[in-house]
Amino acid sequence: MTRRRWVPYALLAPGAIWLILFFVVPMYFMGEMSLRSGVPNTPEGFTFSWDLSNYADALGGRGEQITRTLLYSGSATILALLIAYPLAYAIAIKVSRRWRLLLLFAVIAPFFTTYLIRTIAWETILADASPIVDVLKSIGVVPDDGRVLATGGAVIAGLTYNFLPFMILPIYASLERVDLSLIEAAKDLYASARQAFLRVTLPLTMPGVVAGVLLTFIPAFGDYINAEFLGGAGNTMIGNKIQSTYLRIAGTEAFVGEEADD
Repeated sequence: MTRRRWVPYALLAPGAIWLILFFVVPMYFMGEMSLRSGVPNTPEGFTFSWDLSNYADALGGRGEQITRTLLYSGSATILALLIAYPLAYAIAIKVSRRWRLLLLFAVIAPFFTTYLIRTIAWETILADASPIVDVLKSIGVVPDDGRVLATGGAVIAGLTYNFLPFMILPIYASLERVDLSLIEAAKDLYASARQAFLRVTLPLTMPGVVAGVLLTFIPAFGDYINAEFLGGAGNTMIGNKIQSTYLRIAGTEAFVGEEADD
């Protein structure tokens, strides 16, 4: 009995150790470094002093970028959910089993291409001379003198496309576990298809929806590749600012180090 009680903990141990070593420990050191204060390029350097003002300095003057990042990542998450749920529902419930693996492979197939290449491909798709843009202009979605690339809409489209599989797969996993007899029972009790979905299917699949939303929103919030290639100068996200600041500081430190060696 005692041995059985420890089996779940033994199964959790490898994953827990991995998270502690490669997530908790690095986060601790990052948190400790963020609370240091001092003067760069001096013998004293930076020392830990619980300097909470660093956070205010880091966020100060970047409200517009943070708001834009929330808007873009939130919009992409909502769009991904609206696309992913019907698609996952069709694959898990409406499609025969022999087609499910093929459709799931189609969902994850983009991951066989690197993230950067996929984003550059969207830059080509949304270019001013693209046939897609010509079609959008012909149906009046885009003005004749307008453009799609270098706009917020292009960034949202890129985020939605790149993170869509992260929304589809958790929802599909939840839908596949739904007992279809529960839906049939709801209909036998005179529930309409809409009522059966809202009262049976959707509540049972909420764990997958929550997981998909988190897996989509969090990486989309920290993304900077889509804004770099698909957005213009006025569509930068907070990830772009972090990247540029890091590269600038790293370049400065490397330059100072070379001068010191000379």
